[in-house]
Amino acid sequence: MESATLEAMRTELRGPVISEQDTEYTEARKIYNAMIDKHPAALVPCRDAGDVISALGFIRDNGLELAVRGGGHSGPGLCLVDGGVTIDLSPMRWVRVDPVARTAEVGGGSHISDLDHATHAFGLATPTGIISMTGVGGLTLGGGHGYLTRKYGLTVDNLLAADVVLADGSFVTASETEHPDLFWALRGGGGNFGIVTSFTYRLHPVDTVGVGITVWPVERTREVLTWYRDFLPRTPEDVYGFFMLFTVPPGPPFPEELHGRKACGMVWCHTGDLGRLEQDLAVAHEPGPPDFHFTTPMPYPALQGLFDEVIPTGYQWYWRGDFFDRIDDAAMDVHLQYGRNLPTPLSLMHLYPVDGAVHRVGRDDTAWSYRDAMWSGVFAGVDPDPANAAPIKQWCVDYWEDMHPYSMGGSYVNFMGEGEGQERVRATYGDHYDRLAQIKRTYDPHNLFHVNQNISPARQR
Repeated sequence: MESATLEAMRTELRGPVISEQDTEYTEARKIYNAMIDKHPAALVPCRDAGDVISALGFIRDNGLELAVRGGGHSGPGLCLVDGGVTIDLSPMRWVRVDPVARTAEVGGGSHISDLDHATHAFGLATPTGIISMTGVGGLTLGGGHGYLTRKYGLTVDNLLAADVVLADGSFVTASETEHPDLFWALRGGGGNFGIVTSFTYRLHPVDTVGVGITVWPVERTREVLTWYRDFLPRTPEDVYGFFMLFTVPPGPPFPEELHGRKACGMVWCHTGDLGRLEQDLAVAHEPGPPDFHFTTPMPYPALQGLFDEVIPTGYQWYWRGDFFDRIDDAAMDVHLQYGRNLPTPLSLMHLYPVDGAVHRVGRDDTAWSYRDAMWSGVFAGVDPDPANAAPIKQWCVDYWEDMHPYSMGGSYVNFMGEGEGQERVRATYGDHYDRLAQIKRTYDPHNLFHVNQNISPARQR
């Protein structure tokens, strides 16, 4: 960016404009994934929709590259752009709860932790992810799944409205009755259609939940997966459990003799009668006695933050994902192979259930296109040391490539890695891609919002 353009931006915009010459720059460009090392020409923190409109207008009129940062949790670093401008929504961290209507209005820069803290005071919650540092913006626009998904659906299934700044600088509210085509696209179509400055969610009664962790030796992967694939779809929707391949971390609640061992296991969330917690999770002994089985009541926000200290901001990450409608016998051998060969103590594989309430929403009701999926899988290489960036990425790519033939062909858009290509984007949206491209042409015909898993505007016929 030319210095004159930068100075003009500082003059025209109300708030700060942070460039490489500023002492805040290094901190301002940090995001969750330290493997990403992008250098925007400027970052523009925005306090409200007015700031967003002004910043967007300047970027558009000066032909600059644009990225949008909500919580900064994007695995491929799509919240930054080399040489361009990041509109940073992080000052917009606020939540307003209506406990009577059971709704929450949430600022576009908020984290899951902000939403959970505010709603928990009223014994309410809405489905989100499993890492409390995740931004609500990217999570929601990609679909959103987590501990409450089997019972209450995806995050987008609980989205009631969104305030959006469009590419032309106009401001609209999208809902089922206002701009319904845009509202449809926002529910799973990623950041392709505008900058969402606030979200309004439906809330559900959730307070203290039952939490469980079950651990078996990694060599038991086949037996555990054989049990899991049959058990979970039949169990009541109050019981949520995701399968994981991981290395047992040092520290509580795990006994010292398990620390550092490669393992398979389950993380449970029980939203039913806490008096039945032990009984309902005793089924975890069915594949054979686990090395460790732990249950406890826990406030829901505490469960949401369970992994925050294990994998904090600033580590090297590379991830990929796929949807699965079954767990094939042959796929179990692949899981066992890669579970035995986890490249670092923090690398992992998770299979998150996306059945139950998710399947009761029509396939074409939202842009999320895999309503018949049973699991959303993520393969993630993780380590604090930059020297391990290459091996964790290679392990992840190899694992994904060996598992992809057993998948449904597309991925949860928030689990897509860097540089997977346009065909993967098409596969992720499937039959919905053409409709999304038409909506893109209406709301962003020049593809201003393209630093994302991009949907190109449909061509004029």
